Amino acid sequence: MKLIDGIIKNDTELIKEALREDPKCVNKTQDGLCGAFYAARGGNMEINKLMIINSMTSYNVLDDNRRSVLFYAVESGNPELCRYIVERVGHSPLAADKNGITAFEYAHELGKKEVLEYFEEYCGFKYEEGYKNPVRRGFYPDPSIVRVGDDYYMVNSTFVYFPCIPISHSKDLVHWEIIGHAITNPDWAELEGLDGGRGYWAPDISYYKGKFYICATYRNNDNEKIVRKQMVTRSDRPEGPYEKPVFIEVDGIDPSIFNDDDGNRYMLLNRGASIFKLSDDAKERTSEVSLLYYGDNKRAPEGPHILKKDGWYYLFQAEGGTGPGHMISVSRSRELFGVYERCPYNPIMTYREIFNPYIRRCGHGKPVQTADGRWFIFYLCGRLLDGRYTVLGRETCVDELEWTADGWPVINKGRGASAFSKMPLISSDSVCRDEIKDDFDGDEIGCEWYSLRGRKAETFGLDNSRLIIKGDSCGLDSTKCSSVLLRRQESFAFEADTVGRFSLREGGSGGLTCYYDEYSYFTFGVTQKDGKNYVEIWEKAGSDLKKSFYKKTDKKEFKFGVVTEGLKRSLYLNDELVYTIEDSSYLSDEGVNMGKRFTGAMMGVFCTGEGSEAAFDYFRTKVLPFRE
Repeated sequence: MKLIDGIIKNDTELIKEALREDPKCVNKTQDGLCGAFYAARGGNMEINKLMIINSMTSYNVLDDNRRSVLFYAVESGNPELCRYIVERVGHSPLAADKNGITAFEYAHELGKKEVLEYFEEYCGFKYEEGYKNPVRRGFYPDPSIVRVGDDYYMVNSTFVYFPCIPISHSKDLVHWEIIGHAITNPDWAELEGLDGGRGYWAPDISYYKGKFYICATYRNNDNEKIVRKQMVTRSDRPEGPYEKPVFIEVDGIDPSIFNDDDGNRYMLLNRGASIFKLSDDAKERTSEVSLLYYGDNKRAPEGPHILKKDGWYYLFQAEGGTGPGHMISVSRSRELFGVYERCPYNPIMTYREIFNPYIRRCGHGKPVQTADGRWFIFYLCGRLLDGRYTVLGRETCVDELEWTADGWPVINKGRGASAFSKMPLISSDSVCRDEIKDDFDGDEIGCEWYSLRGRKAETFGLDNSRLIIKGDSCGLDSTKCSSVLLRRQESFAFEADTVGRFSLREGGSGGLTCYYDEYSYFTFGVTQKDGKNYVEIWEKAGSDLKKSFYKKTDKKEFKFGVVTEGLKRSLYLNDELVYTIEDSSYLSDEGVNMGKRFTGAMMGVFCTGEGSEAAFDYFRTKVLPFRE
């Protein structure tokens, strides 16, 4: 094509001739790219200005990876061209492509030193000072946060998983470690028999008179007399142990506790932002329920939090449902029970495709103030595989929250979720681990491991640096199954492996599993039939249960491994590839149309069959690089 030939040859006269003959040729493509991309990649300032000022080129065009012309200018290595495209055309170095990579990061990746230096100057921070969202990856939905001194504590939903409601600690708001759980006594959890997706929803953590308070909705099965009630527990220490929970029988979801300056304590719930007064120990309701404000969007208003600042009561709400249209809206009033006015910048957080197509489902946020007076907000998000599947479940993001001159909060300058931003705080405790190996050599099962609907002491144990699981009579498709131990899948690409030995009874089974709920999982393990052992792979996707692999074995020790690349899962037996699941989309929120699906994919080990026993030497996971 004449235009692109002119660009490649740096021939401005040929470019002008092409534009005179066909002004619309700028939108024609060669190898999938229009002239603007070729011009930016070439790095010639004169040609780029000609294209920008004197042609009909649309500079909101993106390539198949949803990259703007700025990415191609980065490839040229010309810092002045990048400056022109940022400051005159208006492209941001912090806008992400479909994999969540920004032009800022791309410059670092390609080693374009001068371009990187310009981006650092423009954005106000060094590349090494940046962090990526989400900060809690995998199944960490519905975040709530509180600061006590220089320490930050966060809780997330766990639904039917036990122990219930992780408490995570951080010094810098980005790197987090689980330090405990709100409910660690299985007799207090009341999880037995619950369908997947029920259990403990949307917890809140707060601090009052030297005690940490955690509340959450307990969501029962639909056929029970009381479907929703509110749990409250407290502890002197953030990690616990926490007191036996009490349950306040008020219908609604997403409770939070607000402590007013006058000493009164309140609980907020949906629908909208409903409110009632609590006793000083937060264990009893002491008033009727009333409505503060239904919400700005008026669809699925939930997740209410009250923040009192500068004489205003600010009401933060999650709206639009916890799917593609999720958002955070704000309203305010001079009096707690006064009339609330909507924020003119609503929604202050929602999915903004043009800035970040990678992070979606943004909503359900709670703000926190740092010790130096700045503000940040934690909120949930979802990342899609193949543009369709939320495999990792709802995750946790953080972004800066700033206040306008007229007193309204704005998040990330209204651009939606950030992909790459400056670290809120710097801490020497910050640790990133791409590989984790649990050798089961401690005295207790680690905080990252979860069982289903409680944990029987006789089912799990640690012995001689091995994890021992004793099978029960139910398979993973049953809500009564308890002999499985799981941890979150935190990346789209990873490898995991374990070594197991099995003492099985007839029909018993044990091995590795990737699990979403009782409707969707696969198992890769050993099963005993007619006194003989067989290696089997079973896939459960809704009502469909199929055996994908079957092989007799005389071995006594087995190494099971899985390598995951997006939706593809390759299964290895003793380091030999035996089967590939090309499409594991059933391990996602959208993959099966059964039950309540907003948790996330898990992985781990299992043993089923009464009288059967499995011993696992270790469980190892390693994050792998991945881009769609």
